[in-house]
Amino acid sequence: MQIKYLSTRDWQLSAHAPLQSRDAIMVMPFTRPAQAETALRLMAERAQVPGVLLGVHDEAGWGFIKIINQSFRATRSPYFGYVAQDAFAGRGWLALALEALGDQGVLLGFNDGKWAGALAGFGLAQRQWAQSNYQGDFFYPRYQRHFADAELTVLAMQAGRYVYEPNSVLVEIDWHKDHAAVDAADRRLFRRRQTTGFDERVTHPQLRSLFS
Repeated sequence: MQIKYLSTRDWQLSAHAPLQSRDAIMVMPFTRPAQAETALRLMAERAQVPGVLLGVHDEAGWGFIKIINQSFRATRSPYFGYVAQDAFAGRGWLALALEALGDQGVLLGFNDGKWAGALAGFGLAQRQWAQSNYQGDFFYPRYQRHFADAELTVLAMQAGRYVYEPNSVLVEIDWHKDHAAVDAADRRLFRRRQTTGFDERVTHPQLRSLFS
């Protein structure tokens, strides 16, 4: 895989000159350059298929969700994914993910060592499906830090096209994750959106209460 870098202070991608790939594009927002570079190099070495890894240095304080949405709008590829700077890639992580998605899957949750496939904490989506969800954004844009991945997972489950491949590994190595607080405003937003079935797109009763 190719590795490319840019900064939110010098955003160069635009609708007039998008970053294009005939394969998958994975975006990694980061605030710690050394950690991100180590993670991206291992991901590139172990992907076993071509594609692009885009590391975006968040020097302007955009946050994870805004960076992913901006990158989604400014790129062109059949598959688009997201990952954090604390990821550790298993061998063949991307090749296995693409094989698991096949022609029918629209969102794959990687084995991140935390959710066991319950949601796509790190994920890979079919772009055509993702473009239909939020008027061109990848994640629902009103989330700040959390729950955007949970909502996206619910949408894919409602369609019956969510995929989990336990051998496709991108482990989240965060020594303090279990003690970190969830963004309270994002939690409230998620619960409000649950009550409406995420803009009436989710009708299955169990899915409408998932992650409560």
